[in-house]
Amino acid sequence: MTKSNSPSAFHTLRRAATNHLATGLAVLSTILVVAPLVAIFAYLIYKGASSLNLAFFTQIPKPVGEAGGGMANAILGSAVLLLVGSLLGVPIGIAAGIYLAEFGQGGKLANVVRFTADVLNGVPSIVMGIAVYSLIVLPQKHFSAFAGGVALGIMMIPTITRTTEEMLLMVPGSVREAALGLGVPSWRAVLSITLKTASPGVITGCMLAFARVAGETAPLMFTAFGNQFWSSNLHEPIAALPLQIYAYAISPYDEWHRLAWAGALVLILLIVISVSLVRYVTTRGVLKGAN
Repeated sequence: MTKSNSPSAFHTLRRAATNHLATGLAVLSTILVVAPLVAIFAYLIYKGASSLNLAFFTQIPKPVGEAGGGMANAILGSAVLLLVGSLLGVPIGIAAGIYLAEFGQGGKLANVVRFTADVLNGVPSIVMGIAVYSLIVLPQKHFSAFAGGVALGIMMIPTITRTTEEMLLMVPGSVREAALGLGVPSWRAVLSITLKTASPGVITGCMLAFARVAGETAPLMFTAFGNQFWSSNLHEPIAALPLQIYAYAISPYDEWHRLAWAGALVLILLIVISVSLVRYVTTRGVLKGAN
């Protein structure tokens, strides 16, 4: 008589219970990750949606004691600061990531660059603001949008660098070999084939860095400083949504508190919309070479 290899009822029941337990823990973890964002977003809508109107997006702040006004100058200022920061941080971050993944593997310089990026990623934003204040604001003897953009750009570099490196390392070696087999130079194979293959992940890294710096306040207090009026001049102090929200939130006026909640809601919406849009485009392969 041969011994049966079929699992017993006890083993089947235990496997089913373990599977249900693991599934339940995964669902619970997912809820714990999503719940804070949903709670924050819902509370911002509750506090700030009633203050959103056309004046908020088209007018500058009113003087103290006057009702109404908006944060149009802060929205414009944030756009200018993020543009300057992206123009500085994205090219340098991607170039450093390409060097780490494609040309500097195992080298001492690559290890130094990788270590520097990891350290920069953990440096508090206020320290970054003080450093840029010493390097740019003090020599210029005035606050400026340029200094604020440089501070944000430097903060974007480590995230983009490490993400680009990881994404390029995930590209199969056969893709590189096929490109080199066509006789193209190594640099062109990296830019035209490898980087294009990894573009969805690289773009996602850029958007993560963008979302991180979009809400930074501390470095802008030492660099851009803020402005109650319209300004897009890179050599002058400039308003920014995080700065305006901070200034209004700590003020003793209820009208400014109301605008601060509305500004926080707009800032979160801009970040969520921009990140969602880029993820949708890269997932659909609308960008050239995304898939």
